Amino acid sequence: MRPILELLDVQRTYRIGESTVHALRGVSLTVEQGEFIAIMGASGSGKSSLLHILGLLDNPDKGEYRILGNNVNTLSEDEQAGLRNNVAGFVFQQFHLLRRMTIVDNVRLPHIYSGLKGDFRQEAARRLALVGLEKRIDHTPNQLSGGEQQRVAIARALVRDPLIIFADEPTGNLDTKNSYEIMKILKGLHEQGKTIIMVTHEIDIAAYAQRVITMRDGVIVADERREGPERSSVPAENPRFDLHAGGRRTLLQSGRFAGFMAQAFQSILSNKVRSLLSVLGILVGVASVIAMMALGEGAKVAMQQQLKSMGSNLLSIRGGSAKIRGAAVGAGAVTRFTVKDVEAIASLGSLVKNATGVVSGSGQAVYENKNWSTNLEGAGYDYGVMRSAIPTIGRWFSREELQKREKVAIIGVTVAKELFGTGNPIGRTIKINRINFKVIGIAPVKGFSGPRDEDDTVIIPLTTAMYRVLGKDYLSGIFVEARQASDIELTKNTISELIRKRHRLHADDDTFNIRDMTEIQKMLTSTTETMSMLLGSIAAISLLVGGIGIMNIMLVSVTERTREIGLRKAIGARKNDIMLQFLVESVGLTISGGVIGIMTGIGVSLLLSLFAGWAVKTSIFSIVLATVFSVITGLFFGLWPARKASELNPVEALRYE
Repeated sequence: MRPILELLDVQRTYRIGESTVHALRGVSLTVEQGEFIAIMGASGSGKSSLLHILGLLDNPDKGEYRILGNNVNTLSEDEQAGLRNNVAGFVFQQFHLLRRMTIVDNVRLPHIYSGLKGDFRQEAARRLALVGLEKRIDHTPNQLSGGEQQRVAIARALVRDPLIIFADEPTGNLDTKNSYEIMKILKGLHEQGKTIIMVTHEIDIAAYAQRVITMRDGVIVADERREGPERSSVPAENPRFDLHAGGRRTLLQSGRFAGFMAQAFQSILSNKVRSLLSVLGILVGVASVIAMMALGEGAKVAMQQQLKSMGSNLLSIRGGSAKIRGAAVGAGAVTRFTVKDVEAIASLGSLVKNATGVVSGSGQAVYENKNWSTNLEGAGYDYGVMRSAIPTIGRWFSREELQKREKVAIIGVTVAKELFGTGNPIGRTIKINRINFKVIGIAPVKGFSGPRDEDDTVIIPLTTAMYRVLGKDYLSGIFVEARQASDIELTKNTISELIRKRHRLHADDDTFNIRDMTEIQKMLTSTTETMSMLLGSIAAISLLVGGIGIMNIMLVSVTERTREIGLRKAIGARKNDIMLQFLVESVGLTISGGVIGIMTGIGVSLLLSLFAGWAVKTSIFSIVLATVFSVITGLFFGLWPARKASELNPVEALRYE
């Protein structure tokens, strides 16, 4: 029969500090199927190094290692991991059970890396029944004795039905009674056809084997076959397997990713305090992003309301300051606009949609025993539409009322509050500068524009203001609405030429100015967007700090779980499997923090709106942005710890203290 394992002149050297240790010095060995081999020797003789190379946990520096005639030294690390998962079952002296899992989950752990889909809980339960633990499948390792834990390790080694069982000091941590129970199980497995290679330093344990190999100083000094059957009494078939099968299935084709997800969240939930501290930074960062962007968006909406009140495509024409003999004259002292100017500008129908004149002054409003000093605005009929001043309660004055100089008024909410409190002012009569006016509407709320309260105003017909109240025969200014935003500059130039022609002004006369209100709108919009970006950037710094915290926690986790990583690699985990599992944990932490942060951020936004009275608006964009950013943070800051974990050598990781 062809040997299943062959070592040809294998050498292995380790560097420990500045010293060189020759663990194996030209070892040659063949193992046939069905053998029960015990490898003995003093500490440092090389027996564990030999077992690690046979079990594909380590590679020789020189020589060849063949499995069924195939040189496995030419396989990649991932291909060797897949081979370990299919061919080898490991029983360790330290048991290497994961404390946070039940024993049935420990036993089915190798199936996660097998690439096969399924739960495999029943298969694990059958293996536990084989070692006498069928009634304790939902217990954790901490609830078992040492002997029971070793039996769980044996069940885990058997769950993939391996070709060979490698046992490293399987009774080293057990008393005599438990040692007997474990060896009885191994002997029974050998009788069923399993090939067993065991390392031990106890002669009475080695007596269970039919072949005893003794090592000293890295070489085999004795290879004895005991009396009795040399191999299992069960006839064995010629084993067949694909050396490259381990790396062919993708994550989507196999059941590995679902297993990684379950393992990752099990790890997160098993360390609740540490996980909470880990997600705290992400939670604060995401909540800050949501709340800050809600504030910025709310400010933007409030600003848009103010901009809307200014009107669209609007030009403001005011009398400018002239210089007479070097002395500056007050605004409007030279060029004074009249209603005829408004009519002339309105006649530019191809460029101008609406035009209206305004006069401004102060007024004393009185109702019964209450009086209030306010701003008085005389406006034309189109003013309401152009400046978004059409009342939401009541009505705007008519063209007939404008023509007849009727004494009707639209009051702002501030004036309404001061004169009428919570009462309804519509239809009431108030005195403005000792003249009776009928209140016909309440102007829409506009808020503050700088230090000025835009709601502290009274709007009356232009003709009434000029000839009945303020006694002016000229306008304070003219508002013009251009037909198209693209024609604003042309409209400005055309109006400027018209005014200079009507008032016989020279081209260099600086006696009036035309202000483009859209420029102010753009400036305010740009300022609001900049503030939103600034607030979002400040909040994003919190996410960055939270990500660094996640990275630190994951690095600590890699150190704490070094043995676990070694175990996972020993049972068939590839580098990408380990990396992906730690990335899933990292992203899981950040997503958890992100979800809680989103709810916290929305809650903070609502509280700010409720108690501070700030304008807030939580947008879907900010929620998506915070979620995506938290995922990217988890990937970015989890990558280094995950890569560090995947690079660990399984032998060194298993020995880590």
